[in-house]
Amino acid sequence: MKALQCVELGGVEKLEINQVSEPDVGPGQVLIDVKAASVNFPDVLMIQGLYQFQPPLPFTPGGEAAGVVEKVGDDVDGFKEGDKVFAMTGMGAFAEKIVAPKESVMPIPESMDFETAAALSMTYGTTLYALKQRANLQENETLLVLGAAGGVGLAAVDLGKAMGAKVIAAASSQEKVDVCLQHGADEGFIYPVGDLTRDQQKELSGKIKELTGGIGANVIYDPVGSNYSEAALRAIAWEGRYLVIGFAAGEIPKIPLNLALLKGCQIVGVFWGAWTGIDSKGNKDNFMDLFKLHSDGKINPEVSDKFSLDNAADAIAHLQNRKAKGKVIITI
Repeated sequence: MKALQCVELGGVEKLEINQVSEPDVGPGQVLIDVKAASVNFPDVLMIQGLYQFQPPLPFTPGGEAAGVVEKVGDDVDGFKEGDKVFAMTGMGAFAEKIVAPKESVMPIPESMDFETAAALSMTYGTTLYALKQRANLQENETLLVLGAAGGVGLAAVDLGKAMGAKVIAAASSQEKVDVCLQHGADEGFIYPVGDLTRDQQKELSGKIKELTGGIGANVIYDPVGSNYSEAALRAIAWEGRYLVIGFAAGEIPKIPLNLALLKGCQIVGVFWGAWTGIDSKGNKDNFMDLFKLHSDGKINPEVSDKFSLDNAADAIAHLQNRKAKGKVIITI
């Protein structure tokens, strides 16, 4: 079968499309004929050797896939050949077939196609856990989303509105802000790109305070990091919740902890992948909520760009270069 392989750590130029052996199905596993896979920021980090989990070389990136069950192993109940499913695997999805443990596989509702299912699982799974379990976002609270036009960012805009919050979307261009407004954001603004100067950080804080009537945002959703984080945290409301999602800007910020004291706020880590293993029932309940929200038309994963498996390296580069507005999908 055909698969995208990382044979040497580095940029996307180190990736190769190779013929590899089809995976064997063991006990408790499901073999999936992949129809669509989704590109996420961990893929960008993993091929460079910068992710917290680093597989041995060579490996196939891709943390989530949707497709059709081709075969099930022993001790697998609830799935059969021909079922439409998606799987959250961490790696291996950019291939024609993938073997996944049964715990990571879920059925796709009839109302959802393969591309939507591939776009939904990681970004919306992460975000619902962040807003529901970690932030306890309440109706009429203000949610600020940084990097709001990216995959997790648009998921936060969608889910924030579905949960009854006022959503402020911050992105790097008017085009991206417009996408967020189309997804229901109440307000949107452009922030500068790159290493922010002290004056630019003050302007970012000031804009957030301006749009919240001086009160600040109750919940801040931050997948960006770098010096955007401190600037946003300085504009959090009293007893606000600051969600640490990721560090797409590259640098892990060093936050002055006196800000947490002065604001009476919480700085909350969001590690959805670990939580899915700790509370699998809670994760499944969240996905039932997501399926209902989708069928009711309250969330709509944005698939902005599609690439073939042969061009999968370009798909990763597209995300890495911040050209995506929503999810980047590889169709297989």
